[in-house]
Amino acid sequence: MSTQKPSELAQAVTTALEKYFTELNGESPSAVYDMVLTCVERPMLEIVMRQAGNNQTVAAHILGINRNTLRKKLSDHGLL
Repeated sequence: MSTQKPSELAQAVTTALEKYFTELNGESPSAVYDMVLTCVERPMLEIVMRQAGNNQTVAAHILGINRNTLRKKLSDHGLL
C-alpha cells in the first residue's frame, strides 16, 4: 500500500474538520468524535464490502477486525 493514501485521507479529514469548526460561527461543537467516526466508517464499510464481494469474512480480514465486530458495525449503519 502506498504511504501517500493514508496521508491523503488524513488531509481530507483535517480539511473537513477545519471547515466544520469555521462554519460553527461561535456555536459550541459537540460529539465531534462520534460524528467523524460515523462519517468515515460507513463509506469505508461500503467500499470494503464491495471489494470483498459482500463476503463478511473477507471484509473483516481486510479491515483487520473480527467478523462479529464487522457484523455489528454493518448493522449499526443499516448495511445488512
